[in-house]
Amino acid sequence: MPRAALEGLKDPQVVHHFALEIQGLEEATFREASGFESSHDVIEHREVDRTGKQKIVKQAGNLKWADIVLKKGLTDSLDLFRWRQLVIDGKMDEARKSGSIVLYNSANEAVARFDFVRAWPSKWKGPDVNTTNNAVAIEELTLTHEGLKRTQ
Repeated sequence: MPRAALEGLKDPQVVHHFALEIQGLEEATFREASGFESSHDVIEHREVDRTGKQKIVKQAGNLKWADIVLKKGLTDSLDLFRWRQLVIDGKMDEARKSGSIVLYNSANEAVARFDFVRAWPSKWKGPDVNTTNNAVAIEELTLTHEGLKRTQ
């Protein structure tokens, strides 16, 4: 590859940590996140062209968003569990929140931001407890949402 072409290439971002912001407030930092994805159902139908030849046309159907799964070390904060409790108590209007997941580099600079809308915690999982090892207690939160967009 010519040297001039290489000069414009950027290194991929190294993520040091990331945080969950809900309606502008940083709620927690996490060690792991997954589920940043969307997909469409594929609708296939047959068409016949002017020559009588059949072909299959594929179109985009319903848009689907994957759930976001966040994992963090368990602390004495009950904020995430209280958010989940709103859903358990049937308070869905109060439970739905928009927010962001912000990725930071080692200099604590935001390098990427994913905004989600109308999210609610569909699952909370407490730590697996095993006193025979020195593992950190991890809690897991699954967010079901209605849209995700990378804004940075």
